[in-house]
Amino acid sequence: MAKMNTELILKVAGIGILVTIAYQILSKSGRDEQAMLVSISGIIIVLFMLVREMGGLFDSVKSIFGL
Repeated sequence: MAKMNTELILKVAGIGILVTIAYQILSKSGRDEQAMLVSISGIIIVLFMLVREMGGLFDSVKSIFGL
């Protein structure tokens, strides 16, 4: 279980770093619209990852309480 949490944290951090670098490059070159799309895309990707993990958490809670 701890390994999964560490992997998730590292994935989110990696996506955050890549999105930040892409945002800065696009913003400095005057492509603010594309920079904003990259930022929104990064947020959506991370949210999908978190929703999947939360689904697993709810399944675990259901199995523990027998619902």
